[in-house]
Amino acid sequence: MIQLLIGLVLFLGMHSVRILAEDARTQFIAARGDRLYKGLYSLVSLLGLVFIVTGYSATRLNPVFVWTPPVALSHLAALLMLLSFILLAAAYIPGTRIKAVLGHPMVLAVKVWAVAHLLANGRLGDIVLFGAFLVWAIVDYAVSRRRDRREGVVRQAAAGISRDAMAVVAGGGAWFAFAFWLHIALIGVSPFGA
Repeated sequence: MIQLLIGLVLFLGMHSVRILAEDARTQFIAARGDRLYKGLYSLVSLLGLVFIVTGYSATRLNPVFVWTPPVALSHLAALLMLLSFILLAAAYIPGTRIKAVLGHPMVLAVKVWAVAHLLANGRLGDIVLFGAFLVWAIVDYAVSRRRDRREGVVRQAAAGISRDAMAVVAGGGAWFAFAFWLHIALIGVSPFGA
C-alpha cells in the first residue's frame, strides 16, 4: 500500500502544481524554461505511474475487502465508462460542443472513470486508488473552470454536430475495444466478469 500511496503523491502531486502553486510554476518556467518544466513533469509523472501500477498490483495480491458491490453496480460502471471514453475523445477532437460546454472533458472523464470503478470495486486498494483520482478530478475541475472564468476563456464549437458525433463514435469504439479485449489484457480483469 505504501508504494501505491507514494505513486499517487508523485503522480497527482505533479498534476496538481497548477492547482496548488500556479505562480511558482509560472516563475519556474520563466526562469528555467518550458522544456525543463515539461521534462521534470513527465519524469515525475512517469515515476509516479510506475509506483501506482506496481503498488496497486501488490494490493490485488493481498486484498483487503471493505465491501462487496452488487452485480448491478458493475453494469452501471460499464455505462459510466462509455461516457468516460466519449468525454476523453471529446478532449482531443477540436471543436466539439462537448468541450465548448464542459471546458475540461478529460478531467471529467477521469472523474467518471473513478466513480465507475469505486462503484464496481470494494477492496481497500481500489478505494485508495480511485478515491484519490476522484478527489483530484473534483478539485482540478473546479479550479480549472474558475481559472477559465477569470481569464475569460471561451471555447468555440465547430458548426454542426459532426465533431461531437466523431467523439461519440471514437469514444464508443475505444470503450468497446477496452471493455471486451484490452481491460483483460492490460489489467487482468474482465469488466463483465467472464
